[in-house]
Amino acid sequence: MLALTADKPELKVVFDQTGTPTYAYDLAAAIFDIMENRKFEGRTGVYHYSNEGVCSWYDFTRMIAEIAGHTACDIQPCHSSEFPSKVVRPSYSVLDKTLFKLNRTEFITMNFKRNIIVTGGAGFIGSHVVRLFVRKYPDYRIINVDKLTYAGNLANLADIEACPNYLFVKADIVDFDRMLALMQEYSVDGVIHLAAESHVDRSIKDPFTFARTNVMGTLSLLQAAKVHWESSPAKYEDKLFYHISTDEVYGALELTRPEGDADGRGPYGEEFFVETTKYNPHSPYSASKASSDHFVRAFHDTYGMPTIVTNCSNNYGPYQFPEKLIPLFINNIRHRRPLPVYGRGENVRDWLYVEDHARAIDTIFHRGKVAETYNIGGFNEWKNIDIVKVLIRTVDRLLGNPEGASLDLITYVTDRAGHDMRYAIDSRKLQRELGWEPSLQFEEGIEKTVRWYLDNQPWLDNITSGAYENYYNDMYANR
Repeated sequence: MLALTADKPELKVVFDQTGTPTYAYDLAAAIFDIMENRKFEGRTGVYHYSNEGVCSWYDFTRMIAEIAGHTACDIQPCHSSEFPSKVVRPSYSVLDKTLFKLNRTEFITMNFKRNIIVTGGAGFIGSHVVRLFVRKYPDYRIINVDKLTYAGNLANLADIEACPNYLFVKADIVDFDRMLALMQEYSVDGVIHLAAESHVDRSIKDPFTFARTNVMGTLSLLQAAKVHWESSPAKYEDKLFYHISTDEVYGALELTRPEGDADGRGPYGEEFFVETTKYNPHSPYSASKASSDHFVRAFHDTYGMPTIVTNCSNNYGPYQFPEKLIPLFINNIRHRRPLPVYGRGENVRDWLYVEDHARAIDTIFHRGKVAETYNIGGFNEWKNIDIVKVLIRTVDRLLGNPEGASLDLITYVTDRAGHDMRYAIDSRKLQRELGWEPSLQFEEGIEKTVRWYLDNQPWLDNITSGAYENYYNDMYANR
């Protein structure tokens, strides 16, 4: 790369192959350490080693050129499909170095004030929760358990992966034996359960996967926690199973004020979801989440397990997988692709910036009352079509496009089956009892969000794989 960036005026480098470049001297030193200090004496198995950090070949080349001062070379990102090969190279080749960088026995026996499993910690909301807890509570051991399905991405946590109080474990929460073993091995006293299949369209096409992960996965975790905690001398003392759910379990609210207030903004009805609203799920996704909520409460009522359930409104912000409305449309506007809007775009959702949700989870985990339910929202209702227009205005402005240049991309498509008309969360209980409230207004949050996606296009490109493109076409191309 040094020679190429020195000699060539332009260079194309793939952005969709990601790994961890490793300094050869560091690898040699690691091998010497194993042989000389007998760090692994009496132990067998396969151990991974590499330097820290994650980057694509494109990122790596740009850094080499920058350090070398080869600024004349125009380095352009490209897709690996532009360089056909008989051998398929992995798109994400990053090693889990936990067993090497820290002697496993040493890590297990280290004294931490709390030992907390966060499920789904490589996902959108989960990664923000993991980052917050790892940084804010260095005396807590945070164990990130994630299966790494399509929406899980360890690159979301590259900035904290080397922290001594953080551990990633690739595992399926449905695997009861593995969950129990983890809880016993690390003396887990808290579970923050975020892992879930969460996209409504996917649930309509494949409800079995949603039932497996969202219902049986939750039951597996509950039973593992029950067995582990009931076998300890302290039983359930100072333990907590915190289950994160959705406002969609409540069903839909009527759109009794379709014009909104004088400025055309919400609220768009008189009623709101409160903690005592009866469940009335309308999609396989919300039905699976409702079932998991009931299991959590049943484990409290039947066994005395300390549990808390929270129901949150729609989240937005950095690191969200681009099947969801806001990152999908930011990416589509940038690339001049259609913006598929269900029906006439009149459906209403309540929006919350993801870092505010993570702060709420932190507050509730530490100060929430056992067996309570808390709604988390921002009294921030928007019609889908209005969200789309805000995104168009913001992206066009930041890209230097003329105002309204991307309005022609709006494409109305056949409405989703069972599409709920309005969600609106009443979170006053959380504000009143625990003092939490959102820190950002939507306009400020959406500005930050759009800027993040525009500034991190390689991250977005890395996860919009061929499989995702096929899914996108399947869901929207013929509607």
